[in-house]
Parts: sequence; structure tokens; C-alpha cells
Amino acid sequence: MADANEIVFLPLGGVGEIGMNLGLYGYGPDGDRTWLIVDCGVTFAGPDLPGIDLVLPDIRFLESERNRIAGMVITHAHEDHYGGIMHLWPYLRVPVYATAFTAGLLEAKIESEPGAEEVPVTLVKQGDRLKIGAFDVEFIAMSHSIPEPCALALRFPEGMVVHTGDWKIDRTPGIGKPIDLDRLAELGREGVTALVCDSTNAYREGFSPSEGDVAGELTKIMKRAKHRVAVTTFSSNVARIRAIAEAAAASDRNLVVVGRSMRRVIEVAGELGYLDDLPPFLDEDSYGFLPREKTVLLCTGSQGEVRAALARIAAGEHRNIALSKGDVVIFSARTIPGNEKEVGAIVNNLAKSGVEIVTDRDGLVHVSGHPRQGELAELYKLLQPKVVVPVHGEPFHLAAHGEFARSQKIKSVVVAGNGDIIRLAPGRAEVIDEAPFGITVVDGRIMGDPEETGVKERRKLAFAGALVVSLVINKTGDLMDDPAVALFGIPEVDDEGDEMEEIVIKAVHGAFGSIPKARRKDPDLVSEAVRRSVRSSVNDVWGKKTLCKVLVSRV
Repeated sequence: MADANEIVFLPLGGVGEIGMNLGLYGYGPDGDRTWLIVDCGVTFAGPDLPGIDLVLPDIRFLESERNRIAGMVITHAHEDHYGGIMHLWPYLRVPVYATAFTAGLLEAKIESEPGAEEVPVTLVKQGDRLKIGAFDVEFIAMSHSIPEPCALALRFPEGMVVHTGDWKIDRTPGIGKPIDLDRLAELGREGVTALVCDSTNAYREGFSPSEGDVAGELTKIMKRAKHRVAVTTFSSNVARIRAIAEAAAASDRNLVVVGRSMRRVIEVAGELGYLDDLPPFLDEDSYGFLPREKTVLLCTGSQGEVRAALARIAAGEHRNIALSKGDVVIFSARTIPGNEKEVGAIVNNLAKSGVEIVTDRDGLVHVSGHPRQGELAELYKLLQPKVVVPVHGEPFHLAAHGEFARSQKIKSVVVAGNGDIIRLAPGRAEVIDEAPFGITVVDGRIMGDPEETGVKERRKLAFAGALVVSLVINKTGDLMDDPAVALFGIPEVDDEGDEMEEIVIKAVHGAFGSIPKARRKDPDLVSEAVRRSVRSSVNDVWGKKTLCKVLVSRV
């Protein structure tokens, strides 16, 4: 029936890509659904978006449905799940629900951003169950590389949907509650219609190692090291921070924190009791007073960020911190695809200084926070879902998850993408419609469509430079002076040694002289004729079509 209630899932980010997670659950008949937003993340710009600071989901659809949105639920405080709230919430102004750790990091983020609007948050705890509009939402304790990760159990008369968020099975997570396997089993016995599930490691066999295993390895390395040890990791991984602090204490070393985002997370985690019973975290001003063999640095910059602490230390540009030959740097994080070049530059700078590098290729200094096939299989057995929808992954990850789910005898698997409206129940699970989706970019103080920010022109500038020509003509259509030419990112001479500026000026005169004098009074016509001629002349001698702007003034 057309007016029957349906449960639908609509991803607007994070499906077909890693990062920028934003999902919608809809309930009601077609055309009159109530929506619940799950997560509101960001991703970081690649080389195809030069100069862009952040990439956010396009929320055109949400804005059009704003009066039907019951609220926004955040599963955990990783940037790709909560980092967009500060930017997008002012356009929606819906109730936000999150745990204390997520809310604390959001508050700290907003306080550090001049002009950012305060976002009111309703605090929830792992294990809570509450009504959010038409949605009956239970927050299930999961394990992940951050405190207080939650799966969501969404109950409807037509069935239950479990949305995992990011998770793994870790019985010794280091801090916080371990994954609540007993509660997941109870949900399975109650009956789970659909499972919307993390796909990041679905192509890997076996089980992910535990955070507890990493803690032991870090202690061994620090005890073995003769000089300083520096560790870089994701600042949000509080269990890893605690493990590093405990390893430093076990090896009779002082721990110095270097990096603003690391300090911010430590403050929030400390207020919530996650870092109790540890020696004090020292600031970087203490570094110069500590014996070399008694020091551990905890640094931001595991992904090669040029302004982060480790990049500046490796380049010898940090005002307080320096490393020497024989010191050890541990990369306690995986390199996110796309960051290899930046991380490699840091490693090379450290190697030039004689610093020893330790990565996860050398020892168990990092574990993923996402499930491998063994964990997926265990979750399927606990929940016994009729439908699996792979999310949180690039097409390769989604396909691998879909294939594995079918191998585990899941009755229905729906591999879809951003913008697909998937009916989960009642009836057959399938894509039934589509919604507009895309990206919005943060470019300095401006937020909007990427093409409106000048990104298209920046790409051309990076490839073929630019030139500007300025002409001054009088009322009778004569040049008042020689053309002024400025070249940016263009070779100074061609392959025969002729100066590029002279080639451009010759092209300007040729184009201008070919225009009938009566028509030279039209600045737009002159500008376009000169632009075409100059661009063609540069292309003839260089083989690239540069950006060209011609300014014509009449006096």
C-alpha cells in the first residue's frame, strides 16, 4: 500500500568512501517520513581540492526535510563521525544526542573556533534507551579506538535495525566498557531485521588484535630504548594515550605532551576519569630540563600534517623540542590512504637525523578499531539479521563485506551508495529511490559548493599557471601604452630561448591590430579576442592552455 509505514536508510556520506559519515533513518509512508540523523562527519581534502580545509556532506536534502527531522545521534567522537556538527548544525537546529566524551570534545572544538555557535547536546550513556520523536533508540556499548562508542538499536513496529557505527570485538579495550556481547545476543533473540554495518576491514581474515596487546609492546620498546622515545598516534585514541602513559611510567620515564589537539583530548578525557591514577602529563616547556633517557614524547602528527608537532620536530623547526641520533620514534597509528607522501617526508627527515623509526611493520604498536571477518561472523551469529547493508567503506570494502555476508548465509545483502534510499522493511530490502547528495567544502571562512569557491580554477593554476594582461585604450580605440603583462607559474622562456613575456606581448599586439578600429571601442570584444590569441600562442610554444585574464580600461 502506498500509505504503509516503511523503514528506510539513506546515506548522504560514508558509503562508497572512507570518512564524512552521515546517515538517515526514515520512518513513515513515502512522502511523509520522519527522519533521524546518525552522525555528521567530515573528511579532508585531497589534491583534487587544492586549498580546501574540510569536506562536508551536502545537506540539501536535510534542509528540505528539516521540519521532519526528529534529531541527530552521534555514535562516537571521531572527526569522520562528528566533525561536521559545528559547521552544519546551524542550518538544521535539530536536537543532538551524544555521550559525555563526544559532547566534551565538541564543546572544546567549538570554543577553539572564533565565532562558532554553541550546539546544545542532550547527554546519553552507553546502555540508555530513549524515544527521539518516532524513534525508539537504544545505545549499545561497543569497542573502538575511542571512548564511549555506541551502536544503535532502532525499534519499529515493522522490525528492529541495528546500526553498528565503528566497532571491533575487544575484550581488553584499555579504557571504558568492553563491547556488550551479552546485550547484542539479547537483541538477536528479540529479532533483528537489518544490520547496517562497518566494512573497513571486511576484506581481512581473522580477528583484530587488542589494545591490551599494544600496551605490552610499547612498554617493551621503551624499556629497551637507550635514549628518548617519541610516540605519535591519533589524538582521539584515549586508550592508546593511557597505554603510552603507563608504558612511560613502567620504564621510569616522564611523559611530555606536544600538540594542541592531543592536549585538548587529554583534558576532556581527564575530566571524565579516563586518565585517573597516572603520573602527570608534562607540557613541552619541561622538555629541556629532562634527562634524555628519562623522556617520552607524545606527539600529534601521525598522518604527516605539516603543522602538527611531529612534522615540525622532524624538520628541526620546533621551538622547544629536538630529537637526536639514537632516539626512537614510534608511529602508533596506521597511515590513512592518501597521506603516504606526507608521512614519508617526516620519516625521511627523521632518518637523516639518525632517529630510529618503529612502525606497525616492526611490531604490534598499532591495532585497527574496525572488525575483520572473524568479528563480523561473530556479530552475525549474535544478531542473526535478515538483511545486511555494508557501510563505512570504499566500493572495494563494501563489495568485500557484501561477499562475506553472503558466504555467511545472510538472506539479503544490499550494497548501495550515497544518495540511495534503501527500504529495510517491510517487504524486500532494496533501493527504492534516490536523494540529492554531494559535498560542501570549508574554504577558509567560506563554506559552499566546491566549484563556487574557485577550486576549478585552482586546479588549472596548479597544472598550467596563469597570466594577466592589462590594456588601456582611448575613446577612438587606440592603445594608450604598451600592454602590461604578469605571468604566474609559466616558464620564462620557450624551448628556443625566446622570452615568454615577449611572445605574449606580440600576441596581444597581433590580436588588437586585427580588430577593426570601430570595434576596438568595445572592451569585452577586445578582452576576449586578446585572451584567445594569447592563450593560443602560449599553448603553441609550451603545449599547455594556461588560465588567462585580460583587463581592458577605457580612458
